[in-house]
Amino acid sequence: MEDPRELALLTDLYELTMAQAYFQAGRDESATFSLFVRGNIKNRGYYVAAGLEDALDFLAALAFDGASIDYLRSTRIFADDFLDYLKTLRFTGSVRGLPEGRLFFADEPILEVTAPIIEAQIVETFLINQINLQSMIATKAARCVAAAGGRGVVDFALRRTHGIDAGMKVARASYIAGCAGTSNVLAGKRYAIPVVGTMAHSFVSSFEREIDAFRAYAQSFPDGCVLLLDTYDTIAGAKNAVAIAHELAARGKKLRGARIDSGDLAVLAREVRRIFDDAGFPEVQLIASGGLDEYDIAEFTAKNLPFNAYGVGTQMGTSGDQPWLDTAYKLVAAGGRPVLKLSRGKASMPGAKQIFRRREGDRLKNDVVGLADEKLEGEPLLQTVMENGRVKGPHPALAEIRERFRADFALLDDGVKAVRAPRRFPVEISAELRRLRARTVRRVRERIDGLTLGNPHGR
Repeated sequence: MEDPRELALLTDLYELTMAQAYFQAGRDESATFSLFVRGNIKNRGYYVAAGLEDALDFLAALAFDGASIDYLRSTRIFADDFLDYLKTLRFTGSVRGLPEGRLFFADEPILEVTAPIIEAQIVETFLINQINLQSMIATKAARCVAAAGGRGVVDFALRRTHGIDAGMKVARASYIAGCAGTSNVLAGKRYAIPVVGTMAHSFVSSFEREIDAFRAYAQSFPDGCVLLLDTYDTIAGAKNAVAIAHELAARGKKLRGARIDSGDLAVLAREVRRIFDDAGFPEVQLIASGGLDEYDIAEFTAKNLPFNAYGVGTQMGTSGDQPWLDTAYKLVAAGGRPVLKLSRGKASMPGAKQIFRRREGDRLKNDVVGLADEKLEGEPLLQTVMENGRVKGPHPALAEIRERFRADFALLDDGVKAVRAPRRFPVEISAELRRLRARTVRRVRERIDGLTLGNPHGR
């Protein structure tokens, strides 16, 4: 885990070189940056907001300690006056953010930071890092949970996530999006998430006979015994599990479940279910695992396979089909004037913004992205979560965030939830924001034309 005293250095070098140039140019005006996911990504009809809590904690604690200043000095990149400035730097700005668990869509602001321009600039990397990862995983998990059609989904991703921090954030983000629990014990402790686990193939193969492994496990865990069937032969494993179920029943206990981790899961699920049912154990739960993702789970649901739950690891913990979001953090206002970017394929919208969400009956109708000071129909989604560098109120409990997601997701049209070729949710731009963009583009074009004609001042 990273030393929190060094987190101010968890940034790209150009954030600091820009900061020094701002400082030495005497630039200390207020600026607003907007963080959003750019464009529509294949098979993603929606996104789930996550990572705000870590973003706010970072901003509230932002400081360069002595060791960090010494390191920056050793690079011979930075001037002494700038390093002296960094010694006293704290984040003093405000943040409006989309609460964790809320749904959002492409090109909508998830976070807007307003602060003196140096402060707002140097936090870019950390904010993108945390919100990109956690929103990406929460979205992937939501897709897996939706595909399961009411069956449980458990996070098994820790061993394949991209490091310790990612493993912890995967457990938290996937729980927000409806996963029933995690195999990650530390995440269970830290976030109060239910922990779930069975056994590994190594446990079974360490015994001379499979049934002896099953018997030892059942002896140790008579009230929560879940057996792994596919170490050697899944059908033979199921028959051994039936023998253990009988032994547990004789002690007044019940075999809780059986997991299948390999092979033709569709064929094996039906056969194993028949074996347990014929033996008089219809209550034994069947769990599938082994490289699953939402596409597999959706197929199993469509076929009505008799699985009761899914353990989802690598594909969810790395968002295997889409391991990145095009998350951007763009300057939208500086010194009281709106600004934008006109680059082909990466154009941005000027000005501080708000999202207005409209409902029609028990369904979400559309979103309108407008200016922050507009009063439009619908629920304004961005909330002021930090003022003058201080977080407003305690962080919501994880259970509250999870319920927030559940309530939002229940209102979303099934076509937008589809795991393949989802329908695009309607997102409009307000008339006032369109006018501001047109005015800003004209101003920028005039400046460009003036410089092109040889007048360095564009006059």
